[in-house]
Amino acid sequence: MSDQPVDNGKRTWLIASGCAGVVGGVAAAVPFVASFEPSERARAAGAPVEVDIGALKPGEKLTIEWRGKPVWIVRRTPEQLAALPKVDPLLADPKSERKPDELTPPYARNEYRSIKPEVLVAVGICSHLGCSPSDKFQPGAQPSLPDDWAGGFLCPCHGSTFDMAGRVYKNKPAPDNLEVPPHMYLSATRLIIGEDKKA
Repeated sequence: MSDQPVDNGKRTWLIASGCAGVVGGVAAAVPFVASFEPSERARAAGAPVEVDIGALKPGEKLTIEWRGKPVWIVRRTPEQLAALPKVDPLLADPKSERKPDELTPPYARNEYRSIKPEVLVAVGICSHLGCSPSDKFQPGAQPSLPDDWAGGFLCPCHGSTFDMAGRVYKNKPAPDNLEVPPHMYLSATRLIIGEDKKA
């Protein structure tokens, strides 16, 4: 061991330099590590969405965004509900039996494809090529629609038609009904889209 006296000034500078290096390294690493976390927007894109439907009147539609997709919430009129069973013979999949786990949750496998008959919740994307169908709620003859049209949705891209429950008509380019996303009621007027199980 050396009997040389310790240079306190040199020691202080070495400690200070070492500490500064550590602090600088941590400061540089934090943004780098943080970049691996999903952004606030990315987290929100997959998160469930709450919506208040209290002001939605019969015959009206509300569109919200969930996972980057338009989700329609339609309050159907008694007349629109009464027309649903009448169009069953004209539909490709009236009972939503095709791809049930993918397109229609168990609680929506009914005539109305919904939890509450008057409220339809559906992803507004055509199952053909991903276009967004237009509202054609008014029954009767109209351009691009049959004379006995009962009301529903028309995809303007290739002419696929869907009834007021989002079920596709026969002999159309769209192979499947519109998707019913996971959802549940938090109260009589509040819905959550993207979640269907109470925690």
